[in-house]
Amino acid sequence: MPATPFFRRYVPLLSHVLGWGLLGYLLFFAQSFSSDIRFPDVFWVRQGIFFCLIVAVFYINSHLLVPHLLLRDQTNRYLLALTGVIGCILLILWGLETWFNLPILVHRVFHPDGKGEPRLYGWVVPNLFTILLALGISTSLTLLQKWQTDTNLRLSLEQAKTASELSFLKAQINPHFFFNTLNNIYALTLLDVETAREALHRLSRMMRYVLYDTQASTTLLSKELAFVGDYIQLMQLRLTDKVTVTLDSPERLHDRPIAPMLLLPFVENAFKHGVSALHSSQIQITIQQRQNQLLMDVRNTLFADKAPSLERGNGIGLTNTRRRLDLLYPDLYTLQIDEQTPAGEYRVQLTLDLS
Repeated sequence: MPATPFFRRYVPLLSHVLGWGLLGYLLFFAQSFSSDIRFPDVFWVRQGIFFCLIVAVFYINSHLLVPHLLLRDQTNRYLLALTGVIGCILLILWGLETWFNLPILVHRVFHPDGKGEPRLYGWVVPNLFTILLALGISTSLTLLQKWQTDTNLRLSLEQAKTASELSFLKAQINPHFFFNTLNNIYALTLLDVETAREALHRLSRMMRYVLYDTQASTTLLSKELAFVGDYIQLMQLRLTDKVTVTLDSPERLHDRPIAPMLLLPFVENAFKHGVSALHSSQIQITIQQRQNQLLMDVRNTLFADKAPSLERGNGIGLTNTRRRLDLLYPDLYTLQIDEQTPAGEYRVQLTLDLS
């Protein structure tokens, strides 16, 4: 049996047992340690009834009054009910002490010579303090449990929502990528059959990655970078000499888990907006790794008629990637978009903490 369910089941029960054991010790034994004082038997009967009343009021408050009154914004009725409960307990104790003649019996214990006047032993202040303490602990524990339950429920709903959103985003990304890639291969079949075969071979390898390696929430960084490399080589098959593509990646890679198909949209965006059939263009992709940090720098030539934008682009890849980063790596990434550098380039810089 896992440790967590065991503790969740038995630790609360053990804490209740220890708590009531401590109260029972204070009520029954602590007072008997004072020299040779011997209280009458009816005194212990009275203490036993008082102990049972405290236990009863503790659970009545935690299981009835707090859930049905206090947590339903009926504070006045809750306070009125508490006042009635406290009054009933004090009335029962007063009746017990009067019925058993405890004032006289206890007075004889402390005053064997018979001097002084009998009084109600420990009547108001100690009993009232004990009752209020039990009610305060009961209310606090119930509110704490309610807060923990609400927190766990909220976290479960957020996780379910996140998982649902990620599944939806991933379902959007895959068709979006294959739609563009198949269009590229179709164009290749019209120009060079052998080149198209090579493209299909690379695409089949990429499809295996998408179909099998992306089913889990994470994949290895080496596989993700290999996928990006295949994509770049596939795209280069149909580019003219006017386009220069440079890929710099680390020779020695420290493999870390990473969300699958997270880097592709940045590369895909560069090819979509940084390639021209009439003008010279350049795409430069630099990937670095510093311990647990991944740094990706993508630059492409900026053309006025293409004006790429992370927020305004027609494609859904980059927009969904920002959303995925927010969901999967909150506060663990920085994404800088420079839509026009002094060199006339569009630049995307991603720093991702993979620890």
